[in-house]
Amino acid sequence: MATKEFDFKYYIRSRFFPHIWCPGCGHGIVLGSLLRAIHELGLDKNEIVMTSGIGCSSRISGYVDFHSLHTIHGRALTFATGVKLAKPGITAIVPMGDGDALAIGGNHFIHAARRNIDITAIVMNNRIYGMTGGQFSPLSGLGKKATTAPFSTIDNQFDVVELAKSAGASFVARSTVFHATECKDLLKKAISHKGFSVVEILSQCPTYYGRKNKQGDAVQMMEGFKTNTVKLGSKKLEKNPDLIQRGIFVEDTQKAEYCEAYDKIIATAMKGDA
Repeated sequence: MATKEFDFKYYIRSRFFPHIWCPGCGHGIVLGSLLRAIHELGLDKNEIVMTSGIGCSSRISGYVDFHSLHTIHGRALTFATGVKLAKPGITAIVPMGDGDALAIGGNHFIHAARRNIDITAIVMNNRIYGMTGGQFSPLSGLGKKATTAPFSTIDNQFDVVELAKSAGASFVARSTVFHATECKDLLKKAISHKGFSVVEILSQCPTYYGRKNKQGDAVQMMEGFKTNTVKLGSKKLEKNPDLIQRGIFVEDTQKAEYCEAYDKIIATAMKGDA
């Protein structure tokens, strides 16, 4: 079990450090908030399974000292679903990037939400494919530049919160790496929630997205998260409705969790009731 005082080294595989993230990347802040959330929940790290796909965000599964699977691009939720069904008692956490989650993994994302399986999906949204060269992602948005859009993008972006809500996720929240303590608190609630939880965390990529779109260095990009976001329902939205809202958008405790519903089907089958 966790020690009384938070010790970062207790939760990580030190042999894999220093990490490979670029200087100024926000993903390390997400890692820190996640580990603090796990510590404050008092979870046994031997009862946690971290599953990831491919991308900058997916490196997290190799850095944590939990049971972990580093799987194929866009399929982390399918692997996590198999693990969760086999061992419903474990805590399943799936960190994903915006491309990993909603491009090649979009189909799996909406169906995991539809099923309401007890998995916490963390969408680390830096609006770019960072590891593979700076291609635009489903969250880049209109008029943004990337290596695959040198004259700017013409694709509309997904809204992670609205997509997760529409697909049936029973816990949906959003924060940013600037608001690290808020991230930690939202992750605690998401992990504790019984059902499919989605936490979108806006994270900066100064190497590709920031540089291509002239948003400055990591500090300037984080300042942008401070000034361009507000808590859910803030009065500031009256003057500027384009501000991005942070907080908990859905928290449904009544919806049936998939593994529990599946157990009932098994019990019915064992009785021979048709």
